[in-house]
Amino acid sequence: MEDDFEYEFSEDPRFSVERYEEMIRNQDQYFFDALAFENIIDYYIEKNDPIKALQVVEYAVNQHPFAAVFFIKQAQLFMATNQAEKAFDALGKAETLEPSEADIYLLRGNIYEGMERHEDALLNYNKALRLAENTDEVLLQIAFVYQNMGDYDRAVEYLKSCLKQNMENQDALYELAFCYDVLEKQEESIQFYKQYIDNEPYSYAAWYNLGNAYNKLELYEKAIDAYDYAILIKEDFASAYFNKGNSLVHLERYTEAIEVYRQTFEYEQPNADTYCAIGECYEKLEQMEEARSFYKKAVKLDLNLADAWFGIGVTLDFEERYFESLHFYNKALALDDQNPDYWFAIADAQYKLGKLEESENAYEKVVELNPLDIEAWMDYSSILYEQEKLTAAIETIAEAIKTNPEAADLYYRMVAYLFADGQYNEALNYLQLALSSDASKHPLLFEYLPQLQSNQVIIDIINRYTEEKN
Repeated sequence: MEDDFEYEFSEDPRFSVERYEEMIRNQDQYFFDALAFENIIDYYIEKNDPIKALQVVEYAVNQHPFAAVFFIKQAQLFMATNQAEKAFDALGKAETLEPSEADIYLLRGNIYEGMERHEDALLNYNKALRLAENTDEVLLQIAFVYQNMGDYDRAVEYLKSCLKQNMENQDALYELAFCYDVLEKQEESIQFYKQYIDNEPYSYAAWYNLGNAYNKLELYEKAIDAYDYAILIKEDFASAYFNKGNSLVHLERYTEAIEVYRQTFEYEQPNADTYCAIGECYEKLEQMEEARSFYKKAVKLDLNLADAWFGIGVTLDFEERYFESLHFYNKALALDDQNPDYWFAIADAQYKLGKLEESENAYEKVVELNPLDIEAWMDYSSILYEQEKLTAAIETIAEAIKTNPEAADLYYRMVAYLFADGQYNEALNYLQLALSSDASKHPLLFEYLPQLQSNQVIIDIINRYTEEKN
């Protein structure tokens, strides 16, 4: 009786660690009860020292060979040190001792999922689900598997089940928002979070995700209201301030956005993205020195933030410092050479510097990356036209029309080029197409080739077409 009582007694955790370390120094063998060993293992895990924690597990297994908990701890540590086979072996021993322990199957599922063996992971998670007292974390892990399999609808089902078990599971709330986003089901997302808020009105995470869903649907005023509720509940919620700032930017309320972005600095260290966002607001307000100052702060924190380098270029371009702007555009391009906006800015700057060939090459890249950019097609063809490359200009607009058959601007430009090239009948055919597409835009033709205003045939066709429409 006395022996049993002594073995069940657990010391203060700090004292247990000190006794253990004394034992190691003395190269001795002390007895520790199971709880004391757990405390010592957890102490080394918290210190991020899995090797020492594994050494403690060895002593624990020797003294308590029938305690499944130590084989489970051992498996966790083997997972942390990328020793999957040893982890499987430890879990096998734990299962032999205590086959009804849910953590065994949960951990085994984690390992399989890390190996992308999704079906094996699901098999083990479902075993854990049947055995676990608190199932929300198991349901969350199953949802992760379906996400990784690309089955976001099933993931949503399990995330909702997870939240039914534990409405405070923040990870499930955020993952659900992510799944709805991928599925482009923002209306369904809004409906879910509104219902959730009816039951949990003080959930800052739910208000935040509701704001994000409104933001995606471009309902920026509603998004701002949702972020405000999130901030009211959790005053230091920096992400809510940042996203509220983004909504204000979409509403072109740049001065307010700057103030909101600055509020994030009260609750977290300034970061490059926020500095860049503030820089963009000042740029929109045409306060270029302020904008440049914040873009520079951004790149000081993150040299790989392409948008900040680009922003510096934009401010210099605005000041007609085109040669300097090119330097910064190219730094942005070096980080992201598939960004059509960067290529467009380079093309425009090269044109302003009179480097038409370089500009032409850059525009070619813009339309390759973004063939729906009407303005880029127009500018590209215009440069060809200016160099008297009429055939190339016509071919370029033809390609643009093929990609953008609804764009009336392109048809009017084609009319101008065909007239300039002497292809009058073809030009008149395209004029009919242009007028059919959007007759109200016919002044574009005269803006580009003013001399056509004296062409009576064209005037008659336009008048006849507009009269028929009226």
